[in-house]
Amino acid sequence: MGTTVASIDDIKRLREETGAGIMEAKRALNEAGGDFGKAKKLLEQWGAASAAKRAGRTASQGVIEPYIHGGGQIGALVELDCETDFVARTEDFRNLAHEIAMHVAAMNPRYLSIDEIPEAEAGEVRQRLRDEAISKGKTAEIADRVAEGGFKKYLEQNVLLEQPYVRDDSKKIKQLVQEVATKTGENVLVKRFTRYQIGL
Repeated sequence: MGTTVASIDDIKRLREETGAGIMEAKRALNEAGGDFGKAKKLLEQWGAASAAKRAGRTASQGVIEPYIHGGGQIGALVELDCETDFVARTEDFRNLAHEIAMHVAAMNPRYLSIDEIPEAEAGEVRQRLRDEAISKGKTAEIADRVAEGGFKKYLEQNVLLEQPYVRDDSKKIKQLVQEVATKTGENVLVKRFTRYQIGL
């Protein structure tokens, strides 16, 4: 087991794709037996675990990022926070703020996170989806599953952190935030956003 499986090229590629450090990338590749896909998944799991540990730390630095689109017809402002001014000035952090502001302008989310959805609204959406399924002849058990699946789609349409990223729908906005948090080693969070559109 003592042999090193990870090649320098694989380590370099894994670092470029995930933002992981050299030792982390090497460890992931070795634990995955050289399997690039498995190594990437391991890094995601480790990143999620360390992001959860960081989540309690105070994020009192950051940027407010503007984005204007459609010849001045649509605009968005996003506040992205982190722990230190040093990270707030990095290119990765600034790019993330810009991408989220652009995403908000394009996708018009109503809420930042699932927690912001009023309970009554969430219950109403679930009930409506369940009633529709039952009216189509589904059993109560299947209707409940259909309602949960439909509610997940509702979240992807209305909740910023749950939305598939407009440039790459294989990732959600919360994953983009987590990637930068993992890369910087700091708690990174979207604090708030607002979107403006002429005539609305």
